[in-house]
Amino acid sequence: MARPDKVAAVEEMTDKFRNSNAALVTAYTGLTVAQLKELRRSLGENAQYRVVKNTLTKIAANEAGISTLDDLFAGSSAVAFVTGDPVEAAKGLRDFAKENPALVIKGGVLDGKALSADEIKKLADLESREVLLAKLAGAMKGKQSQAAALFQALPSKFVRTAEALRVKKEEQGGAGEPAPAEAAE
Repeated sequence: MARPDKVAAVEEMTDKFRNSNAALVTAYTGLTVAQLKELRRSLGENAQYRVVKNTLTKIAANEAGISTLDDLFAGSSAVAFVTGDPVEAAKGLRDFAKENPALVIKGGVLDGKALSADEIKKLADLESREVLLAKLAGAMKGKQSQAAALFQALPSKFVRTAEALRVKKEEQGGAGEPAPAEAAE
């Protein structure tokens, strides 16, 4: 029979797995309490970093439908549950791990897809969602400006072409009126 406190812990973690965009698993052996506190701050407001018990976390992940993390829960484990932008949390982990080699990124899951440690580091190299959206909006605005300039240029080019044809016809001897042979056709 399972102890009520363990059942409650599994239910809580199952909810965290279900309600998170990403779950990033790390090993934290050798980090002090002060360093863990600093790490939690570096992950941003949309991530919660928790030291976990491997067996209970495996059960919770499996109940949430995530079986790809089982191999990661060996030794000391902690999970960053990310509810917002996973890039921000991945950057926080990567940067903290550079300064504190005791933190090891093991892997994780993003929107149900398993991620290796290398993939998390690549995710950290991306720009944040807000920056990418701003760049997209800027590119779209630039294309709209180019299209507007093109549409304005078409009538003026048409007028210049018509004027050039009129001048050419006048130089050839006609005042813009068709010759009698042309009129008969």
